[in-house]
Amino acid sequence: MKKYVITIARGYGSGGRTIGKMLAQDLGINFYDRELLRLASDDSGINEELFAKADEQLKKSLLFKVARKVYKGELIPPDREDFISNENLFNYQAKIIRELAEQESCVIVGRAADYILKDYDNVVKVFVHAPLEDCVNTLMEMFGGTRKEIIKKIESIDKRRAEYYKYYTGRDWQDAKNYDLCLNSSKLGFQKCVEIVKAYLDIRFR
Repeated sequence: MKKYVITIARGYGSGGRTIGKMLAQDLGINFYDRELLRLASDDSGINEELFAKADEQLKKSLLFKVARKVYKGELIPPDREDFISNENLFNYQAKIIRELAEQESCVIVGRAADYILKDYDNVVKVFVHAPLEDCVNTLMEMFGGTRKEIIKKIESIDKRRAEYYKYYTGRDWQDAKNYDLCLNSSKLGFQKCVEIVKAYLDIRFR
């Protein structure tokens, strides 16, 4: 099988990150999530903390709600005042994602990787979701807290992810047309989600 990349977008509490790690382990390939921040920091020379602050979120100004900076691949040079802007931090992460797709098989979680790699023919784009009630139960088991607190957190994080995706791609984060597979982890369970993605890989690339 040639090199391939599995990108995973996921609703908070759906287990998408866990499924991604399970996939990477089963397939014997690397898993990238927050590791991308360190790689982008090393490549750009920009402090990793700045990448972490900008990670999958946008400033809540009117400008950010109205403007769109759909990703086109350009990097801002270090001599520009906006070298450490959120847009350029995203661009450096995107550069790392593209390089990984060209160098190795891997699983990449979040960061609009499906859009960044939309022109690559070796990419399997997955969206993992689950009903709110199941996400709430999962997160309460993991972290505790009240049902009201957990719902508020899910709504906040999913809203932030959707805004981030829309801002850099111009697309709806939950639109099934963006993905090859949309998996309900509550109906299937994590292991069956892994098996479905592996079966899809086998059918498509073998």
